Amino acid sequence: MARPRKFDEDRVLLAVRDEFWDKGYAATSLEDLLRVSGLGRGSLYGAFGDKQHLFLRVLREYDDANLVSLRERLESATREIDAVHEFVLGPAADPTGAAARRGCLLANSNAELAAASPEVAAEARRSYRAITALLTEALERAQREGDLAPEADPAETARTVLVAQLGLLALGRTGTDVDTLTSAARSTLARILPAPTR
Repeated sequence: MARPRKFDEDRVLLAVRDEFWDKGYAATSLEDLLRVSGLGRGSLYGAFGDKQHLFLRVLREYDDANLVSLRERLESATREIDAVHEFVLGPAADPTGAAARRGCLLANSNAELAAASPEVAAEARRSYRAITALLTEALERAQREGDLAPEADPAETARTVLVAQLGLLALGRTGTDVDTLTSAARSTLARILPAPTR
């Protein structure tokens, strides 16, 4: 009979996720993972597999949590257009700029690894498709609420919204100041989500 695990799996996964997030995949060593997890090599490998399997697991869980959060924000919004604006402005939401410099684990990992890792590329495609579907539903509601021009294509607009947010994430990673990010986001939103003519 296998012995029960004597560690908090959720705590370990969060600690490992943050290490990958802060350093990137390649720069995170096995020693880093052992240090932040508090586990020995045998326990870490026995519970989660090798570095790649562990990384793919935390990336998938990060993506799934973000999708749940986005769905909840969109579904609870008083007006959908405001929630879509908030999504694009997200990279500039932290006034200190620290969150913008840290970026998004998925976007960071996609930039670092997608060309060499089919698994990371597939996970990015899966997550971005799901985000686009949620944004499409939100923009369809925004049209019904009279906040998006009726001639706009919600699916195409959703893809453009995602591209805008990813661009802001990339700029944020360079250390671009929050005021510049916010200004760029608002200018982009005015172009891709024009208010309908009354």
